[in-house]
Amino acid sequence: MADPTPWIAAEDTGAVRKHAPATARNREAIAAVLDEVLPASGVVLEIASGSGEHCAFFAERFAGLHWQPSDPEPSALASIAAWCVGLANVAPPLAIDAAAPDWPIERADALLCINMVHISPWEATLGLLDGAARVLVPGAPLILYGPYRRAEVETAPSNEAFDASLKARDPRWGLRDVAEVSAAAMARGLAFERLVEMPANNLMLIYRR
Repeated sequence: MADPTPWIAAEDTGAVRKHAPATARNREAIAAVLDEVLPASGVVLEIASGSGEHCAFFAERFAGLHWQPSDPEPSALASIAAWCVGLANVAPPLAIDAAAPDWPIERADALLCINMVHISPWEATLGLLDGAARVLVPGAPLILYGPYRRAEVETAPSNEAFDASLKARDPRWGLRDVAEVSAAAMARGLAFERLVEMPANNLMLIYRR
């Protein structure tokens, strides 16, 4: 198989498998939290799977779970499928737009979303929460990873710069406030469980259906 293409449009050589450099840096830290939060069995729905590298890594790490990756972008769906070749516990990726009112899946035992909330309009986060309320079984976790703002904690300069760069690309993007996300989750019957500090000024937010 050809070497993966960087998940950067300007550097994309056209290879099917894409590569998001951050996945190699954060996957072990994310997996350590997943080890505490995920159920022993069942379906894990991943929204906005991107390149598919996280899904492939976690599917091997948590072989007792059935992984359902998804993404709205055709190039991402092809990359996910390429990374997950040979993994019997990974289903073919679904075309899911988080903001859509209906998703092509009826139930899940966990929902994982990595680095989408800040790189999408607020409507996508609300759609993600709506979808979690629809498909998660009672007691199932919704797990969010990425950079966030907190009123009581000064935002790191690197995150401020990142936020500015996101807004320059699309004014609808940007770092979200934990309290705002949690309020929207609570309004949809998703209870805030805990926040986990992660490397590189990122957070894991865990909610329960």
